[in-house]
Amino acid sequence: MADTTRRLLRSCMCCDEPAGMSRRGFLATAVSAAAATGLPASPALAQPATAKPGRIDVHHHYAPTFHRDALGDKRGGAWPKWSPQMSLEDMDKSGIATAMLSIIQPGTWFGDAQESRSLVRKLNDYGATMVRDYPGRYGLFACIAPPDVEGSLKEIEYAFDTLHADGIALFTSYATSYLGDPAFTPVYAELNRRKAIVYVHPTAPNCCQALVPGIPVGSIEYATDTTRTIAHLVFSGMVTKFPDIRWIFSHSGGTLPFLTGRFTRLAQERKPAHLPNGPLPEFRKFYYELAQGNTPGQIAGLLKMVPIEQVMYGTDFPFRDGAEVNAGIADYGFSTADIASIERGAALKLLSRLKG
Repeated sequence: MADTTRRLLRSCMCCDEPAGMSRRGFLATAVSAAAATGLPASPALAQPATAKPGRIDVHHHYAPTFHRDALGDKRGGAWPKWSPQMSLEDMDKSGIATAMLSIIQPGTWFGDAQESRSLVRKLNDYGATMVRDYPGRYGLFACIAPPDVEGSLKEIEYAFDTLHADGIALFTSYATSYLGDPAFTPVYAELNRRKAIVYVHPTAPNCCQALVPGIPVGSIEYATDTTRTIAHLVFSGMVTKFPDIRWIFSHSGGTLPFLTGRFTRLAQERKPAHLPNGPLPEFRKFYYELAQGNTPGQIAGLLKMVPIEQVMYGTDFPFRDGAEVNAGIADYGFSTADIASIERGAALKLLSRLKG
């Protein structure tokens, strides 16, 4: 009983967000141990996935209470309600077999390396526990804070070698630094060595808070910050220097598909040696997912820039539900083969672990 109780305590990162057990044979013991320790049990959710193979959501957040509390202390405001049950319920409604977990913005970096390291480790352990306790339902894009290079290198090692994470999640900017910042070079060198998947989510940049009265910063700046950081990665030479990193960008690439002409002209004027054919070949190497980027105009613009094989399925849960992107994909008129590629095939090419 004591061993089981300790295992429950390790897996329950927050008392109001129950964790399941990994094997059915332990369910009865788990319920008894939970009663003895005061921890809530959730045996129904702890069962392995029984759904037939379906959609793979590469843009699915987890937001345990301790992270929401930390963000409230730093930034104030309201943060979305979330629990494993809410996540699984929307996945089941939306036909999602597996969701790749990533943390909500603005993440963990507030200028203090030790504070960030503690929160990063706690979040990554929590995400790995979800992957373990709900077999087949989740994967993990582990978080790091690149401005803390030493801490990031240690966490990359821990995330891949101990937690067996599927990739790393970054944000488009950290204070005034974008992802092409040369200070992040050691981090990218290690990710390149590991041929890592790197998922990038936007955040509200320091430069552009409350510029337009009545318009929330995220309505404009999230998509714009994605474009800024992609442009910085490409024009700084970072993506050509580390070609084995496999990048996924959120929200259909933000405003990038609509600005490719400007970036092409910029390359023609400046003639950077690492872009002999301009920036488009680099833009076309990336993967892009459709969460909040699934209107006809957004999809059409994206498909003029990249082939269908580079387009992936995403929901942005809990900020959006799967019904939104499902409707956008259905309304666009994709072929059956293209839908299969978006909703599952493209992810399987990158996330080979999910094939099993």
